[in-house]
Amino acid sequence: MPDSPSTPGTSEWPVPEVSAHRRPADEVESRRANGADWDRYADEYQATHGDFLGDIGFVWGPEGVREDDVRVLGEVAGRDVLEVGSGAGQCSRWVRARGGRAIGLDLSHRQLQHSLRIDDATGVSVPSVRGTATHLPFADGSFDVVFSSFGALQFVAEIEQAVAETARVLRPGGRFAFSITHPTRWMFPDDPTEEGLTATQSYWDRTPYVEVDDETGATAYVEHHRTLGDWVGLLARADFRLVALLEPEWPEGHERLWGGWSGVRGRLTPGTAIIAADLDPR
Repeated sequence: MPDSPSTPGTSEWPVPEVSAHRRPADEVESRRANGADWDRYADEYQATHGDFLGDIGFVWGPEGVREDDVRVLGEVAGRDVLEVGSGAGQCSRWVRARGGRAIGLDLSHRQLQHSLRIDDATGVSVPSVRGTATHLPFADGSFDVVFSSFGALQFVAEIEQAVAETARVLRPGGRFAFSITHPTRWMFPDDPTEEGLTATQSYWDRTPYVEVDDETGATAYVEHHRTLGDWVGLLARADFRLVALLEPEWPEGHERLWGGWSGVRGRLTPGTAIIAADLDPR
């Protein structure tokens, strides 16, 4: 799950000075920028959030909602499960520890290296591949469950293709579950303080957010926005039936800061949306 991945950190990768823009960005530009950004940011991300996520843990968002509590995936034991945007494989490792046959997929080579590190440390190994949500390297009907915990969908330009790919690799009746930054957050600045509570842009403006390296002019990061209605429409057009939409409240006593997520904001407005839908069994 992201917290402004281009945030400067301790990684050996150089961190660019960037400027923010709102402009179109296609799939090729988005993939190239975000893959490099996550490679650069992966070390800091795992060092900062690894304990919170747990090596064998399934957290749906910065609020700390756990799959153990909400059971969005349903039963995983004995089922074939794909995690898209798997990062270091924490969620897939949770699935495997509960008897599921989980496989990870991520765009970032460095994140997958962290997954191998945790495989060795825990003894719970997640077979993982480097790939994209828009071209899943699996046969039709390979999985019972496909999920993404803040892992990929916000960074995909060709989202119709990504949803279609998910439908292709799912078996009839299979479940697709994912968490994203709550779409209403698009209206607010990415600021965890009270200044982040003032709406500054339109909820219906779907122009991508793009960061550009000030020195090279190269695109450093891209994020795409869809409204809740957009997500419902995407799922319906791909023959999915919506079964859950969760908007977690910020827990009492939870004081962790995560990018723009905080108790200050989280007690007033949702920061995460968790969506689950089942593929038409016909």
